[in-house]
Formats: sequence, structure tokens, C-alpha cells
Amino acid sequence: MPKKNSQAHQQAPWRIQLQRIGIFLLAVVVISLVASVYLYFSAQIADVGVEIWRIEETREAAYYDIENLQTELAKETAVSKMQERAKEMGFVRYSPQEVEYMVIKGYYGKQPAIIGDTTPAEITPDAIIKPVYTQSLWEWLLENLLKMGSK
Repeated sequence: MPKKNSQAHQQAPWRIQLQRIGIFLLAVVVISLVASVYLYFSAQIADVGVEIWRIEETREAAYYDIENLQTELAKETAVSKMQERAKEMGFVRYSPQEVEYMVIKGYYGKQPAIIGDTTPAEITPDAIIKPVYTQSLWEWLLENLLKMGSK
């Protein structure tokens, strides 16, 4: 007849209670740690959100200031306003027949700024995309398998 495995003695009731209290406290500590990490990162995210909101407010205010200044500049440089200011300063309007143009030797007027190379660069597809990147995965795999087979 097979023997039944049984404990020779039972745990004391106070030990069982201590084990249950220990497991409960461990669960409370783990939950507290998870909650504190969650709160920590939530607080950081909230701070970043507030900072982004402040920066957006500043950016929007700067945008409106720029728009207002551009409007003021447009008002001040309007043709009618400029003519009025020119009259106040003593400028007189001349007709093209009254103006005498002089040619000054060696002066070619305001030259445009030349930025960069003026010759057009030859752009070929080979110069833009390296041959390594034009090969498909299947071509690469087949080529490497052939190389392995020939060794």
C-alpha cells in the first residue's frame, strides 16, 4: 500500500498569521512603489506639458508682435505716406525730361550677389544613389548564395 505523505506537525497559528501579514505588506509595498513611480513620471510629464504651453504662449505673442510690426511698416512705407514725407523734407517731383542721366566710367551699378557655384552641377542617378542601395534583397541573397556555393 502506498504511503501518504503528510507533515509530521502543523505550522503554529501565529506563524501562519505572520506569513499572511508579510505577504500583505509585501503587496502594499509593491503597489506603493508602482504608484510612486507612476506619480513621479506623471509629475514630470505635467511639468513638461506646462513648459510647452508657456513656450507656445510666448511664441504666439511673438508672432502677433511680428505681424503688428509688419503692418506698421506697411503703413509707414505706403506710397501716399512716402510722398507726403518727401514733400515735407523738400523733395520735388521731376519728369523724365527734366532729369539728366550721367554715365560714369568704371561704375556698373549695384551687382547682384553670387552665392555658390554658378556652373550647373551634373547630377546623375549614380551620383545620388550608391549601387549598394539599388540592389534588392533577393539579388543580394542570390549573389551571396552563389559566392558561398563557389567556395
